[in-house]
Amino acid sequence: MCGICGFVSRKNITREQLKNMNDTMYHRGPNDSGEEIFAGRDGYQIGMAQRRLSILDLSMLGHQPMQSCDNRLVISYNGEIYNFLELRGELKDYPFQSRCDTEVILAAYLKWGISCVDRFQGMFAISLYDREKGELYLIRDRIGKKPLYYWLDGDNLVFASELKPIMECPGFPKKIRKDVIKRYLYQQCVNEPDSIFESVYKVEPGQVIRFKNGRVSKHKYWDIAKVYHAKKQEKVGSYEEAKEELKEVLKDAVQKRMVADVPVGAFLSGGYDSSLVTAIAQEVSSEPVKTYSIGFNEERYNEAKYAKEVARHLGTQHTELYIDEKAMFDMVDSIPKYYDEPFADSSQIPSMLVAGLAAKDVTVVLSGDGGDEFFCGYNIYDNVAQAQKLDVLGRMTYGVCQFPPFKKLGLFEKLPFRVQVVAGNHDIETKTQLGGRSYINVIDKMLPDSGVPFKFPVESKYHESNWQERRMLLDEETYLPGDILCKVDRASMKYSLEARCPILDVNVMEYSYRLPHAYKYAGGVKKRILKDIAYDYIPRELLDRPKVGFGVPLDQWMRGPLREALQEMCSREFLREQGIFDVQYVHEFVSTYLKTGDKGPASGANYSKVAWSFFVFQQWFRTYMR
Repeated sequence: MCGICGFVSRKNITREQLKNMNDTMYHRGPNDSGEEIFAGRDGYQIGMAQRRLSILDLSMLGHQPMQSCDNRLVISYNGEIYNFLELRGELKDYPFQSRCDTEVILAAYLKWGISCVDRFQGMFAISLYDREKGELYLIRDRIGKKPLYYWLDGDNLVFASELKPIMECPGFPKKIRKDVIKRYLYQQCVNEPDSIFESVYKVEPGQVIRFKNGRVSKHKYWDIAKVYHAKKQEKVGSYEEAKEELKEVLKDAVQKRMVADVPVGAFLSGGYDSSLVTAIAQEVSSEPVKTYSIGFNEERYNEAKYAKEVARHLGTQHTELYIDEKAMFDMVDSIPKYYDEPFADSSQIPSMLVAGLAAKDVTVVLSGDGGDEFFCGYNIYDNVAQAQKLDVLGRMTYGVCQFPPFKKLGLFEKLPFRVQVVAGNHDIETKTQLGGRSYINVIDKMLPDSGVPFKFPVESKYHESNWQERRMLLDEETYLPGDILCKVDRASMKYSLEARCPILDVNVMEYSYRLPHAYKYAGGVKKRILKDIAYDYIPRELLDRPKVGFGVPLDQWMRGPLREALQEMCSREFLREQGIFDVQYVHEFVSTYLKTGDKGPASGANYSKVAWSFFVFQQWFRTYMR
């Protein structure tokens, strides 16, 4: 696990400047660093750098940037190739010098070319320069576990694991992409391939970027829609057969992720996914697994007591930390530093706290991320199923409301909120992205200019009639990499901690596509097959309870200790100087929101999500743009 950065440029970027870029990511790799600059073709300089968090082969033989044995290739790489030992067995002609997976990537490319990526199982962001061809490749893992940005500056390219090295690069203009801000305020993150800056992009999950002679070409080697339909044709047999096969696939994924030359532990919330991953880890481990959870004194948010019971049943070496509101609040100021792009999923705060707890003992942790998206676990999937049943009735209701007499009376606006959501849901490209117009109307008024759509108008490409399946595919392609995996990556790397996700193993993901939908969702039971596997390890009574998640009292904070900062950020002077938001509307919106006790439909606690997204953006702006 590391942070990488570099460039292919005709500009004169010195090694000292490259080192300054690299050192902005010290937290991602405190064990070692390396920077190299060498001549390329046609007047280009090639820069490669890495901050290393040593996981495999802790010796200097794993130092990066690393060159191939014939000096043809140079690589700077972040991540883990979990099947590197099997691949190494197929690459016996290569004179390996180390025991690390980085060298396996070089050997694999020399033997199979860029198609070698199809053989990699893991999480990775790879920069690889081929001196013979004069080509730079930027490669990201299938589901987007590891981040990778790139800045196109004319016929030059700069890349990095985070935005900070790019911002540190000489000549970077720091021009904000105003057209993505509306979607950010609605979604709480900036989704691939966009970034908050002009001419800066994210390599998409499952994508290879090729840069040669100032030109970029792109290739998807793992496309969710295509893989889904290909695997859907390979349906599994009976439910019991599927359950046993999936259990074995999960066991293999967990075993591969426990290979490390440093201590390994697991996040344990007490929910199904983390409990199942921990149970399998405990089964395959030769000693008790170290598990970590955080608790809250507020009962409705607290899952620590359940995690403790699961840990006791499994026999793990469990550590828990009860945190108060102050501990969470103290994390707010660190958000811009470690999430160097606006990111407003508030569960980032407890995620950083549990990562900090685990990092005291271990360097690697297993997590249960991916279970909800691939096995139908979110509550929104219940709503989506209900909306599909009511779709025809909703369209009829909307049609009636458009008759001139009823339209004149504003009948649609007088309908109950839930009815409005179903009746107003008539865009075929966003059918499963349910939501009222209230947030959109507010955000539209906050920014006067148009931008990218609030929702993702892509659903027809999935060619899936079942709305739940369609929404799961959408979440796998957008919410999972853009929000969940970004959150976990930055939260864990804040403490130089590597988080590994067995459920996001390529074999698990592809096996999930082979399952009939009824194996995932049946009779209102979500994650059916995962739950049944979990019950083989853990008594049902320890797991069956409503989903909680990490809770943060945003409304109380913004009306309390953050009130003054929020008021300053929406002052007319600040907004005019910033030149992004509608000065009068935003000032009035925030002022109205802060009126404690105001229960009107256009303000109050219902809008804390928008207010928090705005606050985080302004906090980021003050950190990097002033």
